Amino acid sequence: QVQLVESGGGLVQAGDSLRLSCAASGRSVSMYAKGWFRQAPGKERELVAAIGRSGGPTWYADSVKGRFTISGDNAKNTVYLQMNNLKPEDTAVYYCAAKWTVVGGGVPRGNYDYWGQGTQVTISS
Repeated sequence: QVQLVESGGGLVQAGDSLRLSCAASGRSVSMYAKGWFRQAPGKERELVAAIGRSGGPTWYADSVKGRFTISGDNAKNTVYLQMNNLKPEDTAVYYCAAKWTVVGGGVPRGNYDYWGQGTQVTISS
């Protein structure tokens, strides 16, 4: 079992930056691929960034490519999402998730095994 707790959300203005953190407990996340999802009101949950279990490769949704960076610190059992140049359309609840993969298993786009409770990110224009 893996427990995930997100933090770092908040209300900022367009163009600002935020860094989300996802602290894991229970098992080392070094055995898991990690992803950040978001869900805006009235919309489906979508994957915005993911990283393989060994710290790579990474994958980004087109809507955030060049603005968001996912990274992991396996020693701290923590995953981060650095979000720069935020836009009002980035407003959503952001969730981190983990999926067990084999070494070299790449970056899964779905069917994640464990989820955090989410953190609200609101961008004002």
